[in-house]
Amino acid sequence: MEQFGAKTYPEISSQTEALEAALAAAESSQEWITKYLCNDAFDEVVFIGSGSSFYQAQTMASTYRVWTGRTASAWPSSEVFLFRDQALATKRNYLLIGVSRSGESSEVILALKSVSDLPNWTLCGITCYENSTMAQLCPCLVSPKGKEESTVMTKSFSSMTYMMQVATAIAAKHDKAVEDLKSVPQLSAAVVKSADGFVKNIIDTNDFNKYIYLGMGAYFGLAQEACLKIKEMSYVWTESYGTLEFRHGPKSVVDEGTFICVLLSEQAKDYEIKVAAEMKAYGASVLLITAERTAEMDFADAVFEIGGKQLSDEARSVLYLPALQFLGYYCAIKKNVNPDNPRNLTQVVII
Repeated sequence: MEQFGAKTYPEISSQTEALEAALAAAESSQEWITKYLCNDAFDEVVFIGSGSSFYQAQTMASTYRVWTGRTASAWPSSEVFLFRDQALATKRNYLLIGVSRSGESSEVILALKSVSDLPNWTLCGITCYENSTMAQLCPCLVSPKGKEESTVMTKSFSSMTYMMQVATAIAAKHDKAVEDLKSVPQLSAAVVKSADGFVKNIIDTNDFNKYIYLGMGAYFGLAQEACLKIKEMSYVWTESYGTLEFRHGPKSVVDEGTFICVLLSEQAKDYEIKVAAEMKAYGASVLLITAERTAEMDFADAVFEIGGKQLSDEARSVLYLPALQFLGYYCAIKKNVNPDNPRNLTQVVII
């Protein structure tokens, strides 16, 4: 009999090693970093991807803006090759960074090719496969241990996001960010281990009818990714929103069967806790993921501490992912669904 999760579980569990390899690879990519991320010739850096790759592009762009002080945006690949003029002003110089685990996604390849002959566009990318079509099309950062057998992205998402953050910190000559990021793999090892049993207990002891993920800043893309993870793996009803935006209409769906996971930042924590407490009052079961638990969080049904309070919110980003990935995994196992091979999905999306 097929063992459910035989690929996904070890890939979630081994993401610390993928982060360590990504750190080493970024540190040895100074020439790429200088040529692309340090180049003042670009008016805007545009990160593109599809599905999970778009969500990590959002976190990459947010981090780039904060640490470099320069303009960056994130777009779905399809917007660039089908609606480029609506998305991006024509009279600017762009660095287009393709984000793709496989380097074979049709939409990112089409987007890159659609501007390859235009004089105001320069191309590069980030992937886990050094011999992929994208890597042949443009120079790429490569996450050496991000390769996966499972359909669903887990350690590839973590390692690629982290690798681009390291490259950005180096490009910005942001010494604190570089040092913060160097501490992340060690913190990750403890987080992966503790998240496993913590999340399994939540899923084993509860039955929710909907799942909602909330995050802001660099965590908005992570909230979207968390939503996709549980949807892909276990086919449950789920949504994601900016934390305060959820109060403007969407909160009407909250009832006693609702699970709400809030990714707490340090920058906006006081406001985010107020939103979480409001949802608890409406009957939701609330999980807070935070650097450090405080008394103000005692109302929550569960609080998962990831540590690293001394780090910036951006540098701490990938430490939120193990718990979010295990939520999808254990929900699938409880529903007797194999997270390795979700229905209707393939590892590479081809048009």
